[in-house]
This record gives sequence, C-alpha cells and structure tokens, in this order.
Amino acid sequence: MSVQSGIEGPGHPSSGDSELAASVPELSLQEAAAIAERLFGIAGSAHLLTSERDRNFRLAGTDGVNYLLKVSNPSEPDSVVDLQTACLEHVGARDAAIPVPRVLRTLSGETRGRAELADGRSSTIRMLTYLEGLPVKGTAHTPAQRRDMGLALAELDLALDGFSHPAASHDLLWNVSRADRLSHLAEDIVGNDRRSLVGHFMDRFVGVVLPRLGNVRRQVIHNDFNLYNVLVDAGDTDRVTGIIDFGDLLHAALVGEVATATAYQMKEAAEPMAAAAEFIGAYHEVLPLLPEEQDIVADLVATRQLVTVLISEWRSRRYPENRDYIMRHNPGAWEGLTLMADLSREDARDQMLARVRNGDNR
Repeated sequence: MSVQSGIEGPGHPSSGDSELAASVPELSLQEAAAIAERLFGIAGSAHLLTSERDRNFRLAGTDGVNYLLKVSNPSEPDSVVDLQTACLEHVGARDAAIPVPRVLRTLSGETRGRAELADGRSSTIRMLTYLEGLPVKGTAHTPAQRRDMGLALAELDLALDGFSHPAASHDLLWNVSRADRLSHLAEDIVGNDRRSLVGHFMDRFVGVVLPRLGNVRRQVIHNDFNLYNVLVDAGDTDRVTGIIDFGDLLHAALVGEVATATAYQMKEAAEPMAAAAEFIGAYHEVLPLLPEEQDIVADLVATRQLVTVLISEWRSRRYPENRDYIMRHNPGAWEGLTLMADLSREDARDQMLARVRNGDNR
C-alpha cells in the first residue's frame, strides 16, 4: 500500500509528496516478460496482479514455476526497496518456516535491477518467489483461521525483532502512531455524522493514546497484515500458507502492528469484537502484549480504522481511476468506527482482551 507522508492539505501535496503524485508504471505483459528474461534469465508469460502504486506480475515460467515480478513506482527510493529486500532475507534466515517470499538474484547477482519505461522513467525491478494459496479475503472466516493468523503474525514479529535498516524509520502515513498528522483531512469528509465520528476518534488518539506511545516497544513491523496480504491453503482455509506485500514496512510501535491486523479481522465478522479478541488472544500466546500495550490496543484498532477512512477518502478523490482499489477497506473501516463509538474505551479494551485475560483462545 505504501503511502509516504508529506500531505499539507486535502488535494495539496507538499514537495515531499512526490511518491503520491507519481503515476503507476506502465508496461505491457510482453514488456514485463522481456524484462524478467533480460534481468533474471527467467523466460515465461506475465500476468498482471492488482496493486496501488507499483506494477506486480505473476510470471508463469517455462520451467513450470511461478514467480513474482515487482516493478516499483519510479518515485520509490531504492533505500526503501532495499529495506523490504533486507527484511525478507532476514526473516528467511531467522526462521525458514515463516511463509514469506524469497528474494531471487539478477543474472549479475544483484537483488534488484532497473528498466526504462516507455514514458522515459526508470523503475527498480525485483523478482521474488511466488507463494501459492488463496487470499483470506473471500474465504470463510472462522475462529480457527483467526487463530492461525494471530499465531503467524506473532511468529513474524518475533523474527523481525532485532532487525534494523537505515530506511526503516522512513515516513509513512499508514503509521497509526502518527495519526495526528492526518487531522486536517477530516475537513473533506462528507456528512456531519461522519465528520463528528472522525473528530471523536482523532481527539481520543491525540489526548489519550499519543502520550502513552512513548512507553511501548518499537521494532520493524509488517504494518499491513490485511485479508488480501495473507494466503491460506485452498484445501484448508484455516491454515496460513503465505504472508505477502511488505510495502508498508517500517520501524514503529509493536502494538500498532497488532491493532492494524485486528482492525481487518473485524471486517465482515458476525461478532466483530469477539473476532478481535480471538485474533489478539492468539497473538498474545506467542508474543505477549505488555500491560501498557494492552491498555491502548483497542484505541489503536479504532485509530487504524480512522487512518483508513481518512487516507482512502482523500486518495480516491485524487485518483478516481483507481477508486475501487483504494476504497476496498473503506466500508469496513466506517463500520468499525461506528461500532466502537458506542463503546467506552474501557469496554472496548476489555472485550478485545477477553482471551488474553482468561488465557483461553482455543
């Protein structure tokens, strides 16, 4: 998803917002296949995958193997691309059982290459292994699936503990720990009720959560563990087989990782608060949340939903041609905010920590 910061006002990006302004790299399926063979020596046919700012292709190799060809947005700094690559290599070396893509080398032994686009711009090119499986989105969401997802994220975060990279502190609007920077985007939210809802949760973040964030653990986190970025076995959709899309990777509050993932678990759930509790409880089994993190995790779940509605509403107006993709999480985020507005922060916290406090998540 990867949206860099630099917004000065709705529709008025600052000079630091060039990442948002740069259009998606354009290249045909034939051009993508040719680049893959020229840089990586892998012949095959390219098939376009959905993405927001980059171009991703499944390359069906003539060797019978699928690969993932990633063509970065021309505005993406090489340092951020290298951060993602270093992270994948670190996780693979730390725990080979964690199902993340593996990085393939160019013919010259590099982790990335470059290619000129038809419009004269240049993009960074990477090749990763292609993970098989179904996105969780579209499968039946069960307690067993939520449990396996919670365990998988905790194992990933354990593997990421201690990982560092110079670009890990890069600025990202999707960092729930800095949601206050988006407060001005509320001005363009349509409808008094929705603007009031946004204002309520922004005031809570600034007044209650932000002062407490200095007391929680920080590390590099995936930061976008949503239902499209987790794959499950087609024959057993309760079993996680892949974690993909490390484009929102950054160094931030660990509890923000849990909250971000939990916000997506509430979407489409018959009992959203119970679903949240099941996921958090499973995560806590492997990587326990500290008391100060438990105190604000529900607040940060609401903050992630707040960030989602603010950024998606703003970006959909700016990029109407990509509205469907940008707005895919928007309805669920509004539903989550509406639900949590009817609860006190203490009640929301206690409901989400039900499995943590009674020690039963099975």
